[in-house]
Amino acid sequence: MSEAPRILVAIADGTEEVEVVVPIDLFRRAGFSVLVVGEKPIVTCSRGTKIVPDKSFDEINEGEIFDLIFLPGGSIGTENLLKNGKLDILLRKQLQSSRYVAAICAAPTILLAKGLLGKGFSITSHPTARNKFRDLNYLVQSTVVFGNIVTSRGAGTAIDMALKIIEMFQGSELAKKIANDIVYDYYK
Repeated sequence: MSEAPRILVAIADGTEEVEVVVPIDLFRRAGFSVLVVGEKPIVTCSRGTKIVPDKSFDEINEGEIFDLIFLPGGSIGTENLLKNGKLDILLRKQLQSSRYVAAICAAPTILLAKGLLGKGFSITSHPTARNKFRDLNYLVQSTVVFGNIVTSRGAGTAIDMALKIIEMFQGSELAKKIANDIVYDYYK
């Protein structure tokens, strides 16, 4: 990929902070163009951390192209993102154009609720959401890539997921370098 991958990170009140801050940090270390989009000028995460988004959903043009839309979890954040009509349009266009969507923790339930996951899809999520995916191939792995959908289990797998996405877009050498820079044994 010649240009830096463009990533939209969607956040709402109740988003799990680890699942948003860690990927943003690692994506930016990889040189990705990251746009944090929220429903409010200041988003309060699940543990009280406040994040100032780069833009609001209202400021995003539905025709904008992103290489990946990233959905962090947190049960309340997931519920709030699920209600966002603009995000619904962006996700549908993203998948219709065969571009990537990543969802961690409870956020894969957004894709399920919107009918964006077909039968036989391989997926993972936070263990508490597992029963919602009975009709899918549920895997107990840190990160699962199935077609253009990337899913992961929770805050404890946020680094693994971000490194996997970096590897997908920019190769394993850069992912290994970043893992080494943060003293993380991803590539054992």
